[in-house]
Amino acid sequence: MWIPLLLMSGLIFLYRRYRYGLILENLTDKYVFITGCDSGFGNLLARNLDKRGMRVLAACLTEKGAEDLRKKTSSKVQTVILDVTSTQSVCASLEWASSIVGNKGLWGIVNNAGIGVPSSATEWMTKEDFFKIINVNLLGVIDVTIHFLPLIRKARGRVVNVASVAGRITVSPGGYCISKYGVESFSDSIRREMKPFGVKVCIIEPGFFNTQITSKELLKKCLKDTWDSTSEEVRKSYGVQCYQQSMEIIDKMSAVCNNDLSLVTNCMEHALTAVHPWTRYSTGWDATLLYLPFSYLPTVVSDFIFSMGQPRPAGAI
Repeated sequence: MWIPLLLMSGLIFLYRRYRYGLILENLTDKYVFITGCDSGFGNLLARNLDKRGMRVLAACLTEKGAEDLRKKTSSKVQTVILDVTSTQSVCASLEWASSIVGNKGLWGIVNNAGIGVPSSATEWMTKEDFFKIINVNLLGVIDVTIHFLPLIRKARGRVVNVASVAGRITVSPGGYCISKYGVESFSDSIRREMKPFGVKVCIIEPGFFNTQITSKELLKKCLKDTWDSTSEEVRKSYGVQCYQQSMEIIDKMSAVCNNDLSLVTNCMEHALTAVHPWTRYSTGWDATLLYLPFSYLPTVVSDFIFSMGQPRPAGAI
């Protein structure tokens, strides 16, 4: 009884590995547009694709970021300044990219640009704090995708959206998880819409990696600013100890962040270059072994697990 089952499982595994390893031909003729190339995943991906001979259109937020990237890459990498929160900037980037790719169209777009702050306890923040993250991480992804889809359809290419394991289970308060849940939903929607056109849509779901988004200094500054700006009544309800414990949690998170960014960019590369890309790429030991399994647990169980690591407010009952 067990032998046929094991044999079938082995054959399925080998077939999946075979499909995974099939890579497209003529990669050097394909253009890929990447947002958020100043640092982190976007910067590393641009350099890796350049080494593979692909033609990279790298969008950076700052001129310094663009200049630093050009110094580390070949002349095939071309840069543009892009603020994903500005439709005018998105349209200008589209016009620039269209003039380069011409009738070939755009093989891939990687919506990587994102921010992680403001992030704090909900009562310590404002509506504007939530909107700042959502405007970049979700509305920016939507705006860029809508404008660039005609070029992608022309090449029957790929859309690669960077979500997060935080888009599968809420791991922190604030707008970050909300925005990543939105990216997941938006990606699912356009994947079904674009399938008749031969366009594939992939979602990257990293765990916690050591990037600008998880910068300990940036997160601590944001926490202090939101704590200082809230009302006296709210500070009294939560207590200084709760604030201090929140600071300690940031230290603990930073200590376990993964430093190997290539784990994520390898998935991005596969999504762009594989004959049969996966729909979702969950990356990092924490995503695979902790957060994704937690997302399938009953709510009462996952709530209990996450509450064990949360700061306890002074006014808690």
